[in-house]
Amino acid sequence: MRTSVLWSEALLNATSTSKSSEDRPVEPHAPEQPLPLRYMHDTYTEILLPFASSPELLEQYTNAWGGLRTGMLMEHLDSLAGSISYKHMLGPGVETLGRIREKGFYIVTASVDRLDVLAPLLPVRDIRLSGMVIYTGTSSMEVAVKMETLGASGVEDTLLLGRFAMVCRDARTRKARPVNPLKLGSPEETALYSMGENAKKRRQTLALRSLSRVPPSSAEAAELHSMYLKYGQENDRHVSDYERVSMGDTHLEKTMLMFPQERNVHQKVFGGYLMRLAYELGFANASLFTRSHVTFMSLDSISFAKPVPIGSILRLTSQVLHTSPGKRPGVVHVGVQANVVDVRTGHEQTTNDFRFTWYPDDGAAVLRTVVPKTYQEAMLWLEGKRALEMGDQIRGERNKK
Repeated sequence: MRTSVLWSEALLNATSTSKSSEDRPVEPHAPEQPLPLRYMHDTYTEILLPFASSPELLEQYTNAWGGLRTGMLMEHLDSLAGSISYKHMLGPGVETLGRIREKGFYIVTASVDRLDVLAPLLPVRDIRLSGMVIYTGTSSMEVAVKMETLGASGVEDTLLLGRFAMVCRDARTRKARPVNPLKLGSPEETALYSMGENAKKRRQTLALRSLSRVPPSSAEAAELHSMYLKYGQENDRHVSDYERVSMGDTHLEKTMLMFPQERNVHQKVFGGYLMRLAYELGFANASLFTRSHVTFMSLDSISFAKPVPIGSILRLTSQVLHTSPGKRPGVVHVGVQANVVDVRTGHEQTTNDFRFTWYPDDGAAVLRTVVPKTYQEAMLWLEGKRALEMGDQIRGERNKK
């Protein structure tokens, strides 16, 4: 999903398009034609990372502890989801994307529903990233992705499962554009379609229950008050065996200039690159909080509100939002927010919101607990609690299966 167009050419095209569009009459919208049906299996796409046979490739992905750089793999998964979406729209025989403006539409990542790690990401085997469209709405697609290890006899283990929500936009009007409907060819595809449909409904339900829209439930209010009585009273230092840390004291920040080398086919900053930056900042925060090396458990959600322009200043801020003191393994839920800063006014606009969960490598309990001090922090604490409960529920359902 990275563009092959030179940045100098992109700048020239942007300038000429802006000038010519000033006096250009608005073209009448062409009558819509029925879109051809697509088979789910026709969108299947995979990427092979031959770590076992290529030490040079492995070197590019190895982290400081001998494991794999998970943020880089996330970057590939975002690119894979975009490629699959364009393959769904353009047909299974498409080999290159070409120029977006000539297609009449473009596709963007609206959100990442979940990415759950099912097994350790160890660089001892070749890894295959794969996925396909499993559900389509009017202008949206649900793309399921999977990460597996490969051996001589085929698939040895499933490492990660996740879902991306993609939306299609008209290149001229920037409004929603219909996507090709799916034609289901087997009972397995029908089950996957139902899974994608349920994921979309669950995401819509969670949006309606968002604490930015409605107050917490009575049970959540009671939980928050119980936490305050146990950890939030500064005059009593002996109510708990765990070290109390103010949520504001977990603040970690990184400010960067966005360069054209990290752009996508839309001439904006590549979403997978933002995922990697957010993951690495969140990892650092979780490590500092637990005072240990941590293992990635899940990406609980990502929302893509606005694109990040090339040349903009991006401020990434991270906070620990929720912890599970006393549990084994202890978990740390971290939020990372991406804001574009207007250098002339200092105004910041949120473009992305990321939520991740980690746990200590040794599976030990986390002996520190994060405590909110303001109402806004309390709502973030409850959102983190909801995310951890949702993760436990999904993992429990998978274990039953």
